[in-house]
Amino acid sequence: MIDSARSLTAYRTPVVIIQPTRGWAALQLRQIWQYHELLYFLVWRDVKIRYKQTALGVMWIVLQPIISMIVFSGLFGALLNVPTGTTPYPLFVYAGLVPWNYFAGSLSRSSTGLVDNANLITKVYFPRVIVPLSGVLAGLIDFGVSISVLALLMLVYHVQLTFAILLLPAFLLLAMATALGFGLWLSALNVRYRDIKQLMPFVVQIWMYVTPVVYGATLIPEKYRWLLALNPMTIVVEGFRWTLLGTSSSFEQVSWGIVVISLIVVGATLISGIVYFRNTERTFADIV
Repeated sequence: MIDSARSLTAYRTPVVIIQPTRGWAALQLRQIWQYHELLYFLVWRDVKIRYKQTALGVMWIVLQPIISMIVFSGLFGALLNVPTGTTPYPLFVYAGLVPWNYFAGSLSRSSTGLVDNANLITKVYFPRVIVPLSGVLAGLIDFGVSISVLALLMLVYHVQLTFAILLLPAFLLLAMATALGFGLWLSALNVRYRDIKQLMPFVVQIWMYVTPVVYGATLIPEKYRWLLALNPMTIVVEGFRWTLLGTSSSFEQVSWGIVVISLIVVGATLISGIVYFRNTERTFADIV
């Protein structure tokens, strides 16, 4: 009888009880690794869907920033003569478009991901934070292609790399953290208020023009330059130019106080976004 009971215990199916949690325990970040295969699937699916049944396919990754570079070079470089120091304007603006396009795409995908995956959310349990996270990670493929094109442009303009290139991953991580932090807030709000999806194109467009993508941060009067700290993408864009182009850029004229404040803004947005997301995700399946 004892052996039979032990055999039944050995073959008993484990039971997982899903309960809402609160506080820091609600983050459950370890579950992301447990569901890493699902995360990989969502990232790969997003990339395939974006370029499936398109005539040019992945060439859109290259064409979009190049066309934007040509347009901005004509308007801001040739007509308005925006100062860029010793850096040619096409290279200057493309170096800003690479991190910005990654951020804008990641923010858009992560903010609408929960509603777009409503069928999956209502049928299967998994950490919902994987959905906005997959939107941020999926953009890394586009980023890799875009920065390869930037490397070719740097060869054309005979730009030499410096040791500052070692800090490039840090600025990329800052862009990822910024996109994920705001994406968590917007994705959770989008479940309840579908206006977010309609608002996103407008927000991204306005955000680009308050970020020094097509101009340098030095164009902003010094007495208003503290406002740069409220927009972490300013540090990201100027940091990319500084690390890649290796020339004197407006990033070197940004005080360390602004950099520190930007890091605090990103950290506060990311942590509060995770907490708010986890506290509201128990209602996603009922609302979405």
